[in-house]
Amino acid sequence: MEVSSMIPCKGCTPWQGLLFTASILTCWHLSTTDRFAVQTVPLYVANGDSILFLVRNLPKNLLSFAWIKGKTSMNDAIIVYVPNINLTVPGRFHSGRETVYGNGSLLIQNVNQKDTGFYSLLAFHRRTDTVSQIGTYLYVNNILWTCGCLTFSPRPTIESVPPSVPHGGNLFLVVRSPPENMVGFIWYKWMNSFSRVEVGRYIVDKKSTELGPAYTGRETWYSDGTLLLRSVTQEESYCIQIQRTFRETEEITVKVQVDASLSVFCNPLTASPLMIQPVPRYPSEGESVLFEVHNLPEDVEAFYWYIGLNPRIVQYFRSRNSVSWFPTYRKRGWMLYNNGSLMLRGITVKDNGKYTLLFSTKHHEIEKAEVELHVNKSVTQPFVRITDTVIAGQRSVTFSCISRDTDISIRWIFNNQNLKLTESMTLSPTKCGLRIDSAKRENAGEYKCEVSNRFSSKTSPPVFWP
Repeated sequence: MEVSSMIPCKGCTPWQGLLFTASILTCWHLSTTDRFAVQTVPLYVANGDSILFLVRNLPKNLLSFAWIKGKTSMNDAIIVYVPNINLTVPGRFHSGRETVYGNGSLLIQNVNQKDTGFYSLLAFHRRTDTVSQIGTYLYVNNILWTCGCLTFSPRPTIESVPPSVPHGGNLFLVVRSPPENMVGFIWYKWMNSFSRVEVGRYIVDKKSTELGPAYTGRETWYSDGTLLLRSVTQEESYCIQIQRTFRETEEITVKVQVDASLSVFCNPLTASPLMIQPVPRYPSEGESVLFEVHNLPEDVEAFYWYIGLNPRIVQYFRSRNSVSWFPTYRKRGWMLYNNGSLMLRGITVKDNGKYTLLFSTKHHEIEKAEVELHVNKSVTQPFVRITDTVIAGQRSVTFSCISRDTDISIRWIFNNQNLKLTESMTLSPTKCGLRIDSAKRENAGEYKCEVSNRFSSKTSPPVFWP
């Protein structure tokens, strides 16, 4: 079969022709793009496992794409795929365990420690003579630690509120499902398809903000990652890089849509006088939160609070100065104020959701406003499990920090001090496992583990070895 899209290479094999094509294109342009991304599934693997490099949003109309072991050299190719003729060509690093799919994803079966390293996907564009590149790092463990805390919360997403903003209007880029083990984030502004500049960053534990070169004074960000943009005049793309514990990062890109047909006075973020603000913005379990209502219309006759699709929480009639509570919430000691504000006491994660304030005016007009509550969950107390083994006369011990919580940070405590790692010690990727090979007398003592998220921390009861 003739490969009409390949650059001719006299005396070359089809594989060498593909390499020649790739090398020419690589000389023209090699850059990172926001158009596609790669995710490792599962997140952690050990010897003998399989791993999938899952590719999302592979660019369209590609000449070909190639997976390579490393970052740039096609001499280190694993496999090359030509979409229009469904042609797969193995490279120098193809071991027979690799399978490539039409969406760009790569499956590696029966991995071993020699597979540890950086992997890159190069996508060769048909018309623009450019190369898009993404990469990921694979670490293959000797053993896969299962300590009960390797499950992660849903992947964060970004929602533009409102979806389209008028010229000169304001909007929020809201981070949905922010990870509980987020230690910080960085917002970037894309200057073009291939370069971005930092707007600013936030460090959670220090509650510190650093401004970047792209900061203009129109941007405000909040501790959950949400970004407020003021006076938007043109379509722009932004990217947030979320930094988790365990040195993990993930990036999400969003494009701001500007609709010139809209009036800035129709933008609820600039024109609506009514606003509901949760105070504090991110409460924890057991605390109280106030839904503070600003600028409730003076001609309000009655208002009602609802949560989700449940029956109303409370209703108020101004003419009679009458308050009626739904029994469930009256027993919890919640309070209502005549300006519409609502105080929630002793909140739990079961109170999470969207709350709606519905009100009617003297002119029989009915309007509503909404606010969303996210209750920060406190971690539960972990415990430590010990596994003691003797192999070939060498004694090894494994400590596992067992926790029911997700998205947590873990640290080990030895004799009431932070554990100092030695050459005989190995930590699991999430730090939930601690193995000591050839354990000796100096390793004897009291061990504890501490789990924490952004909101709380708990320490396990002590265990003693030997």
